[in-house]
Parts: sequence; C-alpha cells; structure tokens
Amino acid sequence: MSFTLEAPLAYKILDNYFENVSYVKGVEASEADKSVFAALTEGPSAEAYPHLARWYAHIAAVQGLITKEAAAAPAAAAAEEDDEDLDLFGSDDEEVDEEAEKVKAQRIAEYNAKKAGKPKTIAKTNVTLDVKPWDDETDMDALTAAVKSIQMDGLIWGGSQLVAIGYGIKKLQINCVVEDDKVSLDDDLCAAIADFEDYVQSVDVAAMQKV
Repeated sequence: MSFTLEAPLAYKILDNYFENVSYVKGVEASEADKSVFAALTEGPSAEAYPHLARWYAHIAAVQGLITKEAAAAPAAAAAEEDDEDLDLFGSDDEEVDEEAEKVKAQRIAEYNAKKAGKPKTIAKTNVTLDVKPWDDETDMDALTAAVKSIQMDGLIWGGSQLVAIGYGIKKLQINCVVEDDKVSLDDDLCAAIADFEDYVQSVDVAAMQKV
C-alpha cells in the first residue's frame, strides 16, 4: 500500500523525529526509510525542516537518486542552522551576549583566583640513610653529630641508631624527611654527608617512602 505525506504537520513531526535518530528504524537505511521517502511529495526545505532534509538527502544518496556531494548540501545547511540557533546564554541579542561574556570572564577570574589561593601540596619523602665509617676506631658520636649538623631548607632529621656490620664496625642508620622540590638526595644531602671525610667512608640511601 502506498501513501503520501503532504501536510506541513507531517513534515514537522518527521523533522522532530529525525532530530535524534538517523533512520526510521534501526541503525541503517531500510525499506521503512524507502517507504517514507517515497511518500514525501517533494524534498523538504533545509531551512524549514533541517533534520528531515538531512535524512531525505541521505536516503536519496543511498538510493542513487542524487550524488553524495549534493546530499551533503542540505546536511551542511541543517548543521549551520542548528549552530545559528544555538544560544548558550538564552538570547541572540548582542547586548545580552556581551553581558554574558563579562559574567563568564568574571567567573573564570574567580576560579583562577580561588585555585591560586589553594595551598600547594608539598611532596615529601621519608628517607633512611646508611652512613659507613672508615673503621672501628671512627668516633661514631662525632660522626652522628656531624651528620645532624647539616641544615637545609626542606630537611628534617629524625631518629638514628648504630648498627653493627662486622669486625667491630658499626654504621650510622639515620632517618630524615625531605621536601622533594627543595632537597636532592644525591646532589645535596648525600654529598654534604660525604664531605665529612674524616669520619665518612660512604653514604647510601637504604630506604625511601613518599609521605
């Protein structure tokens, strides 16, 4: 059974329908699309019915009635009309748009100011150092005092202990917390400890953990 769609109301209903779907049913062109296409007495106006015009041009191209280039024109016109109708601030009035831009700029400025005012997260690392003396005659109390005398911005010393490593020799195992952006373990801290050449044979990072 054939039928025709002529009433503007029918065109309007179809235009609303194709605003959110690409085909009459399913995800590809079917006999249902061909039937509705054949029922339209003439091609819909892209200005009056942008979504229907897009579908109509596509189905025409699928059936080989027009070229793909020609089919793209109504779709482009429909998309352009949609862009022209899109009003992010509820009005096309130029004066209202300027006001909206001012509000937008103010909110962005407030957001940036709020973000800038938030305290920056400080990355810290909990470090355990092994400081080895030259021999069993090294004054470990003096070694410990020398190490703890090192003062740096971003460095906090913690507890320490002497750990036997054999042949009567003990190493200093000492904890500290460093701010990653301020203190480099190798270039700053370990190098500073190694400078105590009278006491220190070597210094190694035994363990480290982000705080």
